[in-house]
Amino acid sequence: MEMKNMKNITKYQNKKILVLGLAKSGFSAAKLLHDLGALVTVNDGKPFEENREAQDLLSLGVKVITGSHPIELLDEEFSLLVKNPGIPYSHPLLQAASAKHIPIITEVELAYEISEAPIIGITGTNGKTTTTTMIEMLLNQGLSKGTAYLSGNIGYPASSVAREVTPEDVLVMELSSFQLMGIRTFHPEIGVITNLYDAHLDYHTSRDEYVQAKWALQKEMTSEDYLILNWNQAEIRTLAQTTQATVIPFSTQEKVAGAYTFDGYFYYLDECILAIDELGVPGQHNVENALAAIAVAKLKGISNDAIQKTLKSFSGVPHRTQFVGQLHGITFYNDSKATNILATKMALSGFTAENVILLAGGLDRGNGFDELIPSLIGVKGVVLFGETKQKLAMAAQQAQVPHILYAQDASQALEVAYELAQPGDNVLLSPANASWDQYPNFEARGDAFIHAFEKIKNKNKE
Repeated sequence: MEMKNMKNITKYQNKKILVLGLAKSGFSAAKLLHDLGALVTVNDGKPFEENREAQDLLSLGVKVITGSHPIELLDEEFSLLVKNPGIPYSHPLLQAASAKHIPIITEVELAYEISEAPIIGITGTNGKTTTTTMIEMLLNQGLSKGTAYLSGNIGYPASSVAREVTPEDVLVMELSSFQLMGIRTFHPEIGVITNLYDAHLDYHTSRDEYVQAKWALQKEMTSEDYLILNWNQAEIRTLAQTTQATVIPFSTQEKVAGAYTFDGYFYYLDECILAIDELGVPGQHNVENALAAIAVAKLKGISNDAIQKTLKSFSGVPHRTQFVGQLHGITFYNDSKATNILATKMALSGFTAENVILLAGGLDRGNGFDELIPSLIGVKGVVLFGETKQKLAMAAQQAQVPHILYAQDASQALEVAYELAQPGDNVLLSPANASWDQYPNFEARGDAFIHAFEKIKNKNKE
């Protein structure tokens, strides 16, 4: 294996390392560590015969244990454990590793250690993917040399992308709280926190732990680094007093020494950048995302012309209020990435209520939907599916939504909504729930919705 661009680190040579959980990031981490000379053991729950990644790693000479997670595994003296971000720390194997004082990291830490390119790290409860995508597009529109690469939670394993970058490039990395709980020396040159709300409290033991995980983004940053923070949130303003990094605020409520909106325009310091209504995606939340992205672009020396071009043409992110198509004057949007109530409220804020038919439902995490009621007032109809459909129906009844309908899943929900819709209506899949009761992930749920749209469209052609 030719180590063409990455830092050639020797600290893992002949070290016994356990990689827990494969999927994309675990596979990437195991391969990287193997190439760095580590003695890698991989443990994954999926049986070997169905486990393509495990088969590939075995052929490279990596030790593979699949189908279960035997605690005895830890009898070998591992010097490090790299875990898949989705596996909670309450997992028996992780608990046993902690008791043995084996350090536990996630693969973004490995990515940082080998990356020759500086890192821009983006985290927050909502808007991460949109902001990350905007930043990557802004930089690639305006950088005079080098390329910006998407990586991290956005679907490109950080430890794979980090192998390919040069010092002139930039790694634009979306980071979840799960990934950030497993960092030690990780050090972005620019950090972004889009916002902090309640989320993933089934994974984190408390809200405080969740906030601390997000805030870990800045723990290795120095005064030469920049931390871009949402000044609309009092909690973040308080946290800002505890960082070594140079803080650049963004706000839609006041003029700040950073990015802000004023009188219908985006500003950075005293420069007017573009009109808010020229932004290519709807919704107040996207105004905040754009402010964070503008701050990064200005810090990286991107011209106002390049910023205008990019933000005017920005049409959103797959599964995040993504325009799917139009049929008989009815417009269809896929916002499958809305896996919590707040994300759905934000999506609804981008539309006129009486023209919206909302498709929602999914995994029951035990929460109610009272918070959604104000956003449902005035909505034309809802089509509900999944484990939470009855709970959502109660919220819709309280909001006096005139049409409350049910479906088996996201595909059938689109068909039901299409029957109800009139020209000028928007059919919005924005589930307010995780997808795991019916789908392997939110992408699969969004893809099912898109396929259902294509099917109806093709039928109409016949």
